[in-house]
Amino acid sequence: MIPKVHKQGSETLFLLNYLYGKGTREEHIDPHLVASFDGMAPDPGRDPGATKRDLQQLLDQPLQLLDPDQRPEKHVWHLSVRNAVEDRILSDEEWGDIARRMVAATGIDPGNGAGCRWAAVRHADDHIHIIATLVREDGRRPDHHFSGKRAQAEARLLEVEYDLQRVNPGDGTAAKRPTSAERHKAERQGRERTAREELRETVRRAVAGVQSEGEFFDRLTAAGVLVEKRVAPSGDLLGYKVALTDDLNKDGEPVFYPGSKLAPDLSLPRIRERWASDAADGHAPDTDRSAGSPHVTPSAARRQATSASWQAVLIIDQGNDGQVSALIAAGGEMLDALAKTSAAHTRRELREAAWAFERASRSHIRAERGHDRALRQAARNLAHGGTALGRGEDGATTAMLIDMAIFFVIAAAHWHGKKEHAQQAAAACQAAEHLRAAYQVAAPMYLGPMHQRGRNLSQPLQRKQTAYLRRAVPELAEQVLAEPGWYALAATLADVESAGHDPAALLVEAAERRELDTAESISDVLVWRLRRMADLPADASAMPPSQAKRTTPATHRGQTRTVPPRRPGTATDSTREHQR
Repeated sequence: MIPKVHKQGSETLFLLNYLYGKGTREEHIDPHLVASFDGMAPDPGRDPGATKRDLQQLLDQPLQLLDPDQRPEKHVWHLSVRNAVEDRILSDEEWGDIARRMVAATGIDPGNGAGCRWAAVRHADDHIHIIATLVREDGRRPDHHFSGKRAQAEARLLEVEYDLQRVNPGDGTAAKRPTSAERHKAERQGRERTAREELRETVRRAVAGVQSEGEFFDRLTAAGVLVEKRVAPSGDLLGYKVALTDDLNKDGEPVFYPGSKLAPDLSLPRIRERWASDAADGHAPDTDRSAGSPHVTPSAARRQATSASWQAVLIIDQGNDGQVSALIAAGGEMLDALAKTSAAHTRRELREAAWAFERASRSHIRAERGHDRALRQAARNLAHGGTALGRGEDGATTAMLIDMAIFFVIAAAHWHGKKEHAQQAAAACQAAEHLRAAYQVAAPMYLGPMHQRGRNLSQPLQRKQTAYLRRAVPELAEQVLAEPGWYALAATLADVESAGHDPAALLVEAAERRELDTAESISDVLVWRLRRMADLPADASAMPPSQAKRTTPATHRGQTRTVPPRRPGTATDSTREHQR
């Protein structure tokens, strides 16, 4: 149940004309009263002898108790209460009870006999509107301060009593919702999202991994949006606003939105915080607009993002609140960059994941910038690496990154849950579902060949890989062996051994790195972890038939570790699990 206190007005009859009218698209059906302050107000919807002016005069009668110069200019109070589409249709009697509860909770009519005059109008199955005059029967003004928060609290109680969908309580950090006029305009224009929402997504993508104002505004221009800057007389840049080229007002002019009106963290001062810590720590931001990150391939960028996401998961599990808040925000940038640069077959689900996680990236816990540098650099490299082809190593590393991103957003959901950030936790869970859908599209074309290779291993080799599994993770072995993905894991263990690593030791390390209870397929998770940790191609078809070996004094659990020759485009030693 979603109550919304609308802006106060000065014309009671104007609002009644809307409530009893056909609606902007003739969506109002059978407008009628379900409750009023005394239960006897005239109903111009169902009483042929009643008019809207009759109702207006009755509601506004307390204004006559005041001298003209004492009457409030904005005396019309308006509250709408809407149910979720999944909720059952309530009766008029139930909506009437809800209206009485709402006016009592908000201070409009506490029930002491001296409240405001009000009426509740229903013109659709799923919602009502309550109109009230903000002068009490005794001529005094009502105590309706914080009426929006009071209505929200009452709605949570009503959801339980009426067995309705539970709405997670907010904390004031959500992005501004599109107005009904913006939604209707988007529908008329055939837009999937409103102009405000499209611009919010565009600006978020432009911010992902950005290191300077010049780069930020260049990205916005490249994205095709109109940009206007607000400059002080001193020449200092104070803010910005953006518009879509085809979103015009009635005068044919573009409709601009300041960054702060798109989302709280998209104001220019908040965006500057993202790169300010780099300069404070000696990593000066690049102020040259033409400069960019060194060339990085899409697959290398995805490997780096996978490693950065993994390190972030470990800190989310153990770090302080400021560090975690910064990492979750930077994770949102990484998801925005991944969605922007993904191949067509995964783009929609990744875009929806980034869109959902946007809500999880903000809370009242202030981010301690600096701890998020690796994730922000990963977002930057994804953006500069360009769009992945969706096949070969690019596509396989995309599946690898999506697999790790699922763990990241689940860790974020758990953290928000512990902090009682209900909306953020729900948003992170929603993002995880979209990531799982993207993974189901991205992974099979690479796991399938690995699965076939595993099935084609000789019986002695299959028994050998099974023994490695049982020795390394005895508590998981039987579950993994029963999974369809076991054969892909067996093939990966063979590749690990061929590359000169100890399969059992690396498998122990991969399994111990974090709990696997949230994984839909433990074998899939272990495949991607092992291939990343052993620096194997994510696309197993890129493995040569016989991998050359060379031994370097790399320590692995106290033993000499055999390391394969490096291939072009793979992660370097400094970026490959260097923080294990």
